[in-house]
Amino acid sequence: MLDKERAERQLSLIAQDLKAARGSGVELWLRGGWAMDFFLGEVTRDHEDIDWFAWAWDAPRLAEALTRLGHRPVPGPPAELQLDFTKDGLDSSFTLLDRDAVGRITVAGGPWAGTPWPDGLLDVEPGRVGALAVPIVGPHAQIEIKRMMPVWDPTRPRRAKDVEDIARLQAALDDRR
Repeated sequence: MLDKERAERQLSLIAQDLKAARGSGVELWLRGGWAMDFFLGEVTRDHEDIDWFAWAWDAPRLAEALTRLGHRPVPGPPAELQLDFTKDGLDSSFTLLDRDAVGRITVAGGPWAGTPWPDGLLDVEPGRVGALAVPIVGPHAQIEIKRMMPVWDPTRPRRAKDVEDIARLQAALDDRR
């Protein structure tokens, strides 16, 4: 069953974080389950956290903006790969992006630094839930990431929610044809 109060708190945090990032000149894109929901236009399930993409070169400004909002850093993956924060019992992660010499969007750091993300990652219109419009990862890229993650990183097996998310995204894409 959907925890509506938690979802509302997460939506509020998404709006706050996006506003703070924009005010600091930082671009953000939702990824993961929230990106799917914003593509579909509705909250489909409970979300453990809020996942974002941001440019690696914006990481210091992003961290400063989030800290001003009351976020606390949480230890996690290497800082050149991802920033993790918590605020009011809600977790957010910001996976960092870079570009290679030919302009492809790549993993910014860690063992996969320089590995290209799927084409079309950031090439879609913002998604919307209610009145809130937020930049999102493109649905085709979302599907590819969810399908390929267990191949790219065998320590991360495919989860049931990923299978369900792929089916929802594919059905929505099929309906829009």
